[in-house]
Amino acid sequence: MMNLADALAHHVRARPDRPAIVQGERVVLYRDLNGIVCRGAAHLAALGIGEGDVVGIALRDSIDHLLALYMAARRGAVALPLDWRWTAAEQQAVAERFGARLVLVEPDGASLAGLGCVPVDAAFHDAVARAPADMDFPSRGDAPLLLSLSSGTTGRPKGPVVTHQQFLRRFWTHWIDMGLNARETYVSATPMYFGGGRTFTMSLLFSGGTVVLFPPPYKAPELAAEIARRGATSAFLVPTLLRRLLDLSDAEAEPLRRMRLLLSSGAPLHPEERREIRRRLCPNFCEYYASTEGGGVSLLRPEDMDVHDDSVGRPVFGVEVGIFDDDMRPLPAGEVGRLGYRGPGVATGFHEDPEATREVFRDGWFFPGDLASVNEAGYVFLKGRKKDMIIRGGINIYPLEIEAALQAHRAVVEAAVVGWPSRDMGEEVAAFVVLREPAGEEELRAACARRLAPYKLPRAIVVVDEMPKNAAGKIVKAALAARLQPL
Repeated sequence: MMNLADALAHHVRARPDRPAIVQGERVVLYRDLNGIVCRGAAHLAALGIGEGDVVGIALRDSIDHLLALYMAARRGAVALPLDWRWTAAEQQAVAERFGARLVLVEPDGASLAGLGCVPVDAAFHDAVARAPADMDFPSRGDAPLLLSLSSGTTGRPKGPVVTHQQFLRRFWTHWIDMGLNARETYVSATPMYFGGGRTFTMSLLFSGGTVVLFPPPYKAPELAAEIARRGATSAFLVPTLLRRLLDLSDAEAEPLRRMRLLLSSGAPLHPEERREIRRRLCPNFCEYYASTEGGGVSLLRPEDMDVHDDSVGRPVFGVEVGIFDDDMRPLPAGEVGRLGYRGPGVATGFHEDPEATREVFRDGWFFPGDLASVNEAGYVFLKGRKKDMIIRGGINIYPLEIEAALQAHRAVVEAAVVGWPSRDMGEEVAAFVVLREPAGEEELRAACARRLAPYKLPRAIVVVDEMPKNAAGKIVKAALAARLQPL
């Protein structure tokens, strides 16, 4: 049981001249990293932060953001990531909801009424440089590390409490299942406010690898050029970014093909997309199914895609997956039900929210809200979100199947399927698509008919210029459904 920041002292001796964090021309070496983090933790203490206090982090995707996460960890404080893109009102509501003692903000960041906002500016860095590096810091692995928001700023945000030890066990899956290690040069190309972007960067620093920060916005050729410039061996991207990379020429995509690991998470890709990514971008492509509350669930490796290309892989090390009906009875292999999983990296509840905790944490299992089946060989097959399931004339229809059929068409870049309220059938199927080239509705419906039963075919297929998405890049289906008038 250890504080995650304990590992940094080892790297000072073991790999002092190796770059720990790189962004543009700025480089932090491992010989310096532990001292910066310890002095930063001491400065937090001087600002009144004690063990267990909540520290808001509303910083851009920068070296300072990553350092702040480890400074809070070293102090024994609880990090509360706040998206710097939010309005002041949004930041204020979340910071107050979780009782933040102070919030680290950009030099030009928002001022939050009644909350101590500390700009991370030249004065902050000077204060850190003057702070002592030899304070006694806590090393309890069972202490809370992070409140990782699992919903947006609408409604009542939920913050699963993740301890140092639970985060460390999530790192285990990175090492055991993906082979991430101290020799890695990893490109962080997604926002650190979100689970994957944050977890992989912290994991690489814990293990002694090099983290290259290259946050959005960027164009696909720029990311490929940065991968080439740094000799990157691994990267994590969300599906939206991977789809943009597929527009690269073969010459532009060459640096990606040399990587040891290209990883996707955040939303499931469709089989045709996976094949195209392996063929055009990186043969060593894996898809990682995970959640904010529980960390990794399953991993689909390249060799698995050849056998079960519609699966999200098999459970990662230490994770047990079960499929249950609504009464919490286990279902046999092949049947569709509520997916639950448990393991040493899974949070056990939400911060001061017993009602929300009871909804999704039951008898040691966490239920992320997905419908799925598991076959006899242990492969997990997602069917979509339970709340997104369409019931047409009493028959369950899973949107993922229809989205996959649409995206198999050469003209479709993205597809999203929602339920359409109907007086006669309860719900009909409505599809929204983004196209890369013209394609008529009947042509797209015919493509679906070659792969789907008639009752699953969309009643309407609507072409849109772009999908409404949240800050994590996930399609907001509620915004699409709101465009439909009941039949």
